[in-house]
Amino acid sequence: MARLIQDFDWAATSLGPIAKWSGTLKSTISFVIQAPLPLALLWGEQGILIYNEAYARFAADRHPDILGRPAAEAWPEAAVFVQEVLRRCLDGGQLSYVEQPFMLQRGGMCEQIWLDLHYSPVRNRRNEVVGIMQVLIDTTERLQLERQRQSAGRALRNSEAQLQALTAALPQLIWTADASGRYDYFNERWREFTGLQAETTDVAAWLGVVHPEDREVADLNWRHAVETGQEYQAEYRLRRADGSWRWFLRRALPVRDEMTGEVIRWLGTCTDIEHTVRARDMLRQSAIDLEARVQERTRELEAEQRERQRAESQLRQAQKMEALGNLTGGVAHDFNNLLQVIHGNLELLARDVAGQPEPARRVEHALDAVDRGARLASQLLAFARRQPLQPRVVNIARFLHGLDDMLNRSLGEQIEIDTMIGPGLWNTLVDPGQVENALLNLAINARDAMEGHGRLTIEASNVTLDAAYARLHPEAVPGEYVMLSVTDTGSGMSPEVMEKVFEPFFTTKPEGKGTGLGLSMVYGFVRQSGGDVRIDSELGRGTTIRLYLPRCESQVDQEEKGGTSPMLGGKETVLVVEDDAAVREVVVDTLTSLGYTVLRARDAQSAMAIIDSGMTVDLLFTDVVMPGPMRSTELVERARSMQPRMAVLFTSGYAENAIVHGGRLDAGVELLTKPYSQKALARKLRDVLANQAQRNAAAAPIAPAPAAPPVFSVLLVEDDMLIRESARDLLAKAGHRVEAAADAQQALALLEQEPCDVLITDIGLPGMTGGELAVRADAIVPGIGLVFATGYHQAPDLPEALAGRAVMLHKPYDTRQMLQCLERAARSSRD
Repeated sequence: MARLIQDFDWAATSLGPIAKWSGTLKSTISFVIQAPLPLALLWGEQGILIYNEAYARFAADRHPDILGRPAAEAWPEAAVFVQEVLRRCLDGGQLSYVEQPFMLQRGGMCEQIWLDLHYSPVRNRRNEVVGIMQVLIDTTERLQLERQRQSAGRALRNSEAQLQALTAALPQLIWTADASGRYDYFNERWREFTGLQAETTDVAAWLGVVHPEDREVADLNWRHAVETGQEYQAEYRLRRADGSWRWFLRRALPVRDEMTGEVIRWLGTCTDIEHTVRARDMLRQSAIDLEARVQERTRELEAEQRERQRAESQLRQAQKMEALGNLTGGVAHDFNNLLQVIHGNLELLARDVAGQPEPARRVEHALDAVDRGARLASQLLAFARRQPLQPRVVNIARFLHGLDDMLNRSLGEQIEIDTMIGPGLWNTLVDPGQVENALLNLAINARDAMEGHGRLTIEASNVTLDAAYARLHPEAVPGEYVMLSVTDTGSGMSPEVMEKVFEPFFTTKPEGKGTGLGLSMVYGFVRQSGGDVRIDSELGRGTTIRLYLPRCESQVDQEEKGGTSPMLGGKETVLVVEDDAAVREVVVDTLTSLGYTVLRARDAQSAMAIIDSGMTVDLLFTDVVMPGPMRSTELVERARSMQPRMAVLFTSGYAENAIVHGGRLDAGVELLTKPYSQKALARKLRDVLANQAQRNAAAAPIAPAPAAPPVFSVLLVEDDMLIRESARDLLAKAGHRVEAAADAQQALALLEQEPCDVLITDIGLPGMTGGELAVRADAIVPGIGLVFATGYHQAPDLPEALAGRAVMLHKPYDTRQMLQCLERAARSSRD
């Protein structure tokens, strides 16, 4: 029909060529063609006929001549009926006719038919009726069947035939029996399964295919059901045609007389339940197996519970160590600042008392005490995992060989030292100085535990810590490690001592013989390096402490050569940024005495103001942690963007996350750890300046800097926090002074306090639009620059005076676009 409609010469009809048909006509025809029911479309006032395949079959030999003709011409014997339909439906009405009789000419014959007809109007987009949809259902056969259904014998035979067809189609074995229980019908499935003929309906034939072990019970149960009229159900095995046996569920329901209620026959089924029976047997066996497994699992859970309790105990210990680390780290940080003030002032005082033996001796003693305090703070930071490590790729085998002389001198001749190094020892990434300190602390502790004589074994080998180890020790991470162990033959430790041995200030030594920080320093250093520490000990049997250091695939770093540089000064300009006034003044005095030109600032904002002034700074010397919104790393980034040849030296008494990550100093970062001496400061400054000079010499000559772009004060108003913070950062990094607000009320309050050059605002703000905000802002700051940032390409509603200087910034925007709009708004404001 689609092809016929496509090829038909519609230009000869009132519809015109297909190319000029309306969308309504095309879509309606598409629906008609695809419908399974006979559908026809009567289009226009003439009712031009267009129909589908089902309607074509109904039209018989009139098809295809009636296609494209007026409906009254296509069916002249029903012309009056068609005209009435056209009149009523084109006026918007609907018509339905049920079992409407017609005498139609089809196939060269006039025949009586009955039709269900439904007519409904088809409307175009302007709601005008342009056609009629006809649904045609030929009910002739249905009416004839209704009449045939009146004869009470043919219907019964049809019902029997349908029942047999149904039972033949079902996958089950279907059977029937009379009231006495005598079988009278089996379906095809019975024959296919048993191999017997479906006509074989005697009881003996049935029982012949039942398993011998099940026959007697099956027969008795069936007889009991027939006698009592109760529903029948049983399970037994049936023999298949190939001789195999399968389990079936046999069920039968009694069919009763509607008047008397007596059983007149039985309707039964046999359902294959072989898989169900097997599953049931397996389930029974599984229950037995499950009981045994439950008992076994109970024993495993008890063991796991014991392991869990042990792991929880270790986790609590680790949490306690973490809490102690945070406490001691904070104390050491403040302590270092105090020591820095004391150390610096003592060194300055030493110059004033030079040549006076008694005061000089006292200053020297005080400096020694400061050094001891610094070592104590360093050990506290090591335990707290806050010391700034400077790791290198190290081969522990070579490292241990280089420590032989030092260990022999430290332990004495009565301690026998054995060193055992496993084959193919891996490299590890650690701070060599800290490894040396850790080994020395462990060796000295071992010497004291052996009371000066015994055997000390140092062993290094490759190990892999698996998931089982991590379950026992929750703070450990599975992986490959270099294990460094120290074993002594000393007095050993009790379990109570081992629980506290890594805590700071805990010691079993007599008063005055130790600080209790040696093992805590070892613990903190190894954990900060990404490793793990384990201790095994028993009273009277010695102690083994194992350090697990993470494996590193890189090649061993070359050792730095050359001694320390002498204490020299210089003529460069140094900017000192330190919030502690006492520390700042000591540093300024020290650097001034060394010949440097010294500038000072108490925070990053003050330092940035000095940089913005255009003054050349050769070295920025800044504390890592300072008050105020600007961090030290941000200060360095902005300062170097303006003066790329500037050297930078950080100082801190604490391993701050700003410059230390994973316990390691960031690459390229120079750090002077507090407290430091004048000599250490002087040498570090010269080293950093020398390194920067080499980098400056290697770099391409810097072209004269272009004139600095103008700096504006900006009020940024944006209710979306992520957009607001991002835009704020972009403007700040470009050097502009930025205040930010989340709504118009907050923005107006800020303007009342401090005017600004440019207002950058979103248009769709809560409570007040960006346009309304601009009007009120101009009243507070006449001539203020206006930038409207919006995701809609639509300008705000503004007075003519403001609209002329408004600049649109369309989201999403980049830094360049935002800065261009900012400058345009500022120029427009000035103009």
